[in-house]
Amino acid sequence: MKYKNVREEEIKNSVATDFFDRFDCDKIIGFIDFAVKLKRSAGSIDFGDEYLLWAEAKTGNHDVYAMFTQLVLTIGKARTFDKVMPPPFLGCFDGEKIAFVPYSEIQNIFYQNDFNWKVTPSNTETKEFQQVYNQLKKVIDKDTMIFDFERDEKDLQQFIKQNFIVGKIETTKIKIDKNNFIIIYNKWLQTVKPSIDVNWDLAKKNGIIDGDFYLADLLSLENKTIKDKLSVILGQNQYELDKHKNKAGLFTSSHVEFNDNQKAHNSFWNRYERPPREEYWDYIVERRDLLVPQDVRERKGSFFTPQIWVELSQKYIADVFGEDWQDEYYVWDCAAGTGNLLVGLINKDNIWASTLDKQDVNVMHDRIDNGAILWKEQAFQFDFLNDDFTPVSKGGKLPDELYNIISNEERRKKLIIYINPPYAEHGDIKQKTKTGRNKEGVATITNTHKYFSSIAGTATRELFAQFFLRIFKEIPDVKLASFSKLKFINSQNFLKFRQYFKAEYKKGFICKANTFDNVKGNFPIGFLIWDMSNKQDITKVEMDVILERDNKTIYWKESTKSFYSFATNDFISGWLREFYDKRNDAIGHLILPGVDFQAQNGVYITSRPTESDVKQHKTATITKNNLLEMSIYLAVRKVIPATWLNDRDQFLYPNDRWKTDTEFQNDCLAYTLFNNNIQSQYGVNQWIPFTEAEVSSQRKFESRFMTDFINGKLKQSVENTLFPEVKESKKLEFSAEAQAVFSAGKELWKYYHAQPNCNVNASLYDIREHFQGRNDKGKMNARSDDERYTELIADLRDRIKVLAKKIEPKVYEYGFLK
Repeated sequence: MKYKNVREEEIKNSVATDFFDRFDCDKIIGFIDFAVKLKRSAGSIDFGDEYLLWAEAKTGNHDVYAMFTQLVLTIGKARTFDKVMPPPFLGCFDGEKIAFVPYSEIQNIFYQNDFNWKVTPSNTETKEFQQVYNQLKKVIDKDTMIFDFERDEKDLQQFIKQNFIVGKIETTKIKIDKNNFIIIYNKWLQTVKPSIDVNWDLAKKNGIIDGDFYLADLLSLENKTIKDKLSVILGQNQYELDKHKNKAGLFTSSHVEFNDNQKAHNSFWNRYERPPREEYWDYIVERRDLLVPQDVRERKGSFFTPQIWVELSQKYIADVFGEDWQDEYYVWDCAAGTGNLLVGLINKDNIWASTLDKQDVNVMHDRIDNGAILWKEQAFQFDFLNDDFTPVSKGGKLPDELYNIISNEERRKKLIIYINPPYAEHGDIKQKTKTGRNKEGVATITNTHKYFSSIAGTATRELFAQFFLRIFKEIPDVKLASFSKLKFINSQNFLKFRQYFKAEYKKGFICKANTFDNVKGNFPIGFLIWDMSNKQDITKVEMDVILERDNKTIYWKESTKSFYSFATNDFISGWLREFYDKRNDAIGHLILPGVDFQAQNGVYITSRPTESDVKQHKTATITKNNLLEMSIYLAVRKVIPATWLNDRDQFLYPNDRWKTDTEFQNDCLAYTLFNNNIQSQYGVNQWIPFTEAEVSSQRKFESRFMTDFINGKLKQSVENTLFPEVKESKKLEFSAEAQAVFSAGKELWKYYHAQPNCNVNASLYDIREHFQGRNDKGKMNARSDDERYTELIADLRDRIKVLAKKIEPKVYEYGFLK
């Protein structure tokens, strides 16, 4: 509620200031709470008081019918309309909302016979109040425009701007176009959807989505849908869907009504001009994908491929298969959605499009009626991950000609499977890093998953991989031209997949994932072309990097990116495992969520791992014997920022040259000492990199482990099951860049130890928490009000960045990254 716990006068003043500041709202007419008229500039001609709005005002949250009733009784009792020209609108508002109704729609109420206008307008118990209330209810349900002050703020401002004009007779409603129809859809979800008498969970299971009801509303005139090919049709006061011929050859359909006599529906659509201009119809229907709920969109792959990538992908296909490829090859998009990937293709005899959703088929057929280059019988419903490859003539779903192509060894070599398949997976990175949860059933309920799970392992948890696997096995030797994530080339989880899926890579490009509508995340999406008749191991894929700026595609011909596949023992996890130490006391724990850049935020050092991390074996114990190696691991994983381009790069088992580079090792230790989440509340803090004297500590530290380690005062054991050895330690020598980090850190520690009641055993995390504090949700604030601390922490971070830049080239030199 925008205006909560305020008095009526305050609400009136606030509404005047927030929404009617261009108008004069100062004058009070009789007992009408709120009146709006144009401001009169100095020297202008005064044509008298010409009002634009009379309104009733209330605090809190009130019944719109009752507020309008009180306003009408107030006006009628004083016969204000005989003394002052009535405004175009009457209105009412409270702390939550404001409503408008055209004065012309209710003026007849003032002229009814045998009505007692002398009653007290605020007395809701009189028969006159009830009589006007019932009369107004019919008008309000049909013609009133209601705006929530917070949710509909921009719409309200636009409505006032367009309609509060002296002399204006007709109401100007908000126009709908291709730029705002999704914004209006989101408001429709909150306002209209709850009033539709549908069990939405059951409807979704049967392929019916709320967006189809919205399209029926949007593309209507006088509450009648004007596009009859939509899967849901609005017929004035109810919806019609599932229209089909029954066994008797008669058309039958289901009907859905409103649970509030269409009140919310009418009130909502009174604000907007329907239908949009005809030039937008095809675009809006084509973008049905934007009206699909996120979970359904991920499962079915209802993601729209931007036109710039459609055009570029077809250029790459032409580069590989020749400029006459559309005449020489067949094309099947088996994850077509509404068919936008096929836009630009011209030989409709050779094009097939299938999709899981019957509603999407209807959209494609409607687009065909409006000129799309495709035959209706070649745009069909087919669940690629579940349905059998059986032709229509034998009771199946595949068009006979397409079946004949995929069944013929030579003809299918001329078939290009051209797709942008769904990217959903059973468990995503949010789940793996404890910021989300498994998407149960998204990818593990298909027939394709059941068949390939033992063959390709965890790769089958991804829907796009299931498409690839079924194509490889059941439509052998075809060409595959597909958008996809890149993990099938290099990820650990796709080792078994790569042992099974073999094809010759021809050409491809990568672009940012977030250039695709509704795809979140900073990772690359690739378009790759494969010849599946030439079975080759996937070892290296070199792709062009494409950037899109200012709605123009900039193609960096000189810029390429290589992705490599790796074997089981190639990854950094195998290297780190050699340094696990379960015999000595732990000084901390390293968290290990995965071996690519997308898991970078999940790599950190902590005092206490979570139960989940321990159960999933995602931790490594840090001891005096492996501190340097654990620090190297953390540093090489963190010094290079994660970007969309390196998001899928894998960290690898290094060569041996790092072993003799003590400066590199010590740089990594310095980096780690000032990049950890150690907290003294969970045990003795072994990570203080300074002595008491260096930071002017008021008391003795509980542990001097780290300074003793740095100064070579600790003896390290070399673990050997038969002959344990003891290795003498040497004082560590640090580079100038590392020393600069220590120097900045020391100043920060000294400043903290000068604070009253400081914790002498504080870690860097504790110091940050002290100065930055936590918000109401318990999360550490990003900034501090202490200016000196802000200077010191900024200086430390700057010097850490310099050190990270020094370490970065060694990450590649020593083979941690390829």
